[in-house]
Parts: sequence; C-alpha cells; structure tokens
Amino acid sequence: MTRRATLKAATLLCLAGLGLPQAALADFRSCLAGIGQDAAAAGVSPAAFQAATAGISFDDKVIELSQAQPEFKTPIWDYMAALVDDERVDDGRAAMRQHASALAQAEARYGVDRYTIAAVWGVESNFGKNLGKMPLVQSLATLACGGTRRREFFRSELIATLKIIDRGDIAPERLTGSWAGAFGQTQFMPTTYQRLAVDLDGDGRRDVVDSVPDAVGSTANFLRVAKWHNGQPWGYEVRLPPGFNVSAAGRKNKKPVAHWASLGVTRLDGRPLSGEGPVGIMAPAGAGGPAFVVTKNFDAIYSYNAAESYGLAIAVLSDRLRGKTGIQAAWPTDDPPLSRAERRSLQSALAARGYDVGEPDGKVGSKTREAIKDIERRLGMPQTGRPGAKVLEALLRGN
Repeated sequence: MTRRATLKAATLLCLAGLGLPQAALADFRSCLAGIGQDAAAAGVSPAAFQAATAGISFDDKVIELSQAQPEFKTPIWDYMAALVDDERVDDGRAAMRQHASALAQAEARYGVDRYTIAAVWGVESNFGKNLGKMPLVQSLATLACGGTRRREFFRSELIATLKIIDRGDIAPERLTGSWAGAFGQTQFMPTTYQRLAVDLDGDGRRDVVDSVPDAVGSTANFLRVAKWHNGQPWGYEVRLPPGFNVSAAGRKNKKPVAHWASLGVTRLDGRPLSGEGPVGIMAPAGAGGPAFVVTKNFDAIYSYNAAESYGLAIAVLSDRLRGKTGIQAAWPTDDPPLSRAERRSLQSALAARGYDVGEPDGKVGSKTREAIKDIERRLGMPQTGRPGAKVLEALLRGN
C-alpha cells in the first residue's frame, strides 16, 4: 500500500461510525486526510498517523467549550484564593520533598529556582493531580477541522502532537489534556513541547506526562528561554501613597526603582524600595487593593500563560513554598474569598439542603453558582452566584 493510500485508509477508519451528518462527515474526512498528508510531509510515518487517529471522532463538546463565553468573571481575590491556599502550599512542599532531586537538577541545569518551577507545576496541574482528560488528538483534530477560529494554529498543534507519538516519547493514550490541547504535568502546548521539552531523567524520551523530572526540567527550560535571572526576585508587595495614579503604572511600564520611590511608593512596612534594574508597579484590584513591584522575572512567569493574574498566582505560590508570607494587604471586598476547603464546605452545605451541585470538589461550576443564587435570593442578597464568605457563613448558621 502506498503512503497516501495508508493515510487515506487511516482517515476512513477513524471516521467510521461517527454519526455525523453526511456533509459534516465528508468535511471532517477531507480535512483529516489533508492533515495526514501534511503530517507525512513533516516526517510523520503513516503507521503513527493511523495509530494516533484510529477511533477518533468529531467532538461537539470541544467546539462547545471553544465557543463558550463565561457568564461570570472571577474577581482576582477569588482566583488567588483558589490557587494559593494552605492546601496547595502543603501539597507543594510534600511534592518538593518527594521530587527534591529532580527539582535540584532542573535548577542547576537551567538556572531557575526550584520554588518557581514547583509553583508553575502547582498552578498548572496541582502537582500532577489534574492533567486533563480530553484526548489530545481528537480535540485538536476537531478544532483544526471544525473550529471557527484559529484552524491553522490547531492544525500545527495537531501535527506537533503526531510527531510526539511518532517519536515514541508519549503513547497516544497518555496524551490527554485540556480541550485546547495543553497537556502534561505543566500543561505544555504541543509546539511548545517540540521547542522546549527536555529529557531530564535520561531515558531517551521527553515524557512530560509521566516523568516528573522531564516535566520540571522542561518548565525550567521554558523559563530560562523566557530570560529568567536566578537570584533576582519576581517582585514584592508594596504600599502605594494616597492619590497614586495606577493607570500610569502597570507591568509593562517599567521605571528605575528610584522613580517609584520618588512618587512615595514604599515597601509594605514603610521601608524604602530596594533592588536594581527597571521595575513595574502592578495593582490588579486598583489603588484600593494589594500592589506589587514586579521585575523582569515576573515577565518570564507571565509568558507561560500571558495573564497577569496567572503570573501573580505563580509568584505568590513560589513565595509561600519558600516560607515567605502571602499577600498581606486586604482585597477591596467586604465578602472575603474562599479557599478550596471552604468551597467544598459550601458545596456540602448546599447538597445538605437538597441542591444538586455534584461531588463537593471545590470547583465552582454552573450548578454550584445556580444554587448560590437561589440561597442569595432567599436571604435577600444580590444574586451573583459568587462563592463568598457571606453565603458560607449564612449556610453554616442554618439561615
């Protein structure tokens, strides 16, 4: 059988029994066949393509997730409370003890401190506990062939995934992750994996799924390439003077430390600012909330996911893992955020009242939010659906 015929046969096999309308089935078949040809041109063997695509189907759930618009915007204080709580710090310290050798090796080889590496690991997959369950090849094939946006992007990610399988680094059945294609202990996209994944354990494979050394080494390599400078902090919490114009600050607007000091910015305890090089001022909740000096190392963290709230979670978690305190200034809310343990308590209290919120897992989805809204309505509170301390306290009081 010719290379082209083998690829065509593999395509037909994986589409058999899809149950899609004939037109959609034909489109998906044609698209996947074209990807097979591009993969072959990129060096992927027909056998690898067949093994990777056998049995996959167009996944409507992936399209639904890709097009979903969040109804609820999570406040920064809720985001931080869920990602940097005592539970994650304790789990992180345990993981760091268990994998101390791998983290030390990654730190020595790539020049990124082990606490920052571990913080990325903790935020991305809760230290390997949450890797994602969606089959990578199926998700990426669906997005490349049926998505309405960024088809070429996902096509490239799919071919990169096929290369991983063809090389034998990771078995197809172990390649699961998010609907968008991020996978592994620290949630690399496949093209990022191709550029930056490393074989830290020396077994000849770059396995960021089942090898913690490879995962933490690859993360350290990512941060090295993002120009992390070991020995320099990511930043620290500061106090802004009254009337400080936060719109003139920001992560990108870096100035000499002396510039911010001249405007009245101090350390949280009132001591003068310290450090060298240009720094920015971040105030994610405005002038009334916590504020931070951020260095270029924060930019390296930011580059991992291009979100300042995400970068701050990793930065603060890294501090907590090394024994420092977390954020000290209060967030500008009269309804304090809940940790994951408190969210589980909230869900258990809702379930005890007959609400269907699923298994109390601390993850706040639509069922939990709808239940919270009903409780808020009964209590005469604004119906936000937000899991805050006021609703939890009311439930625990039996209101």
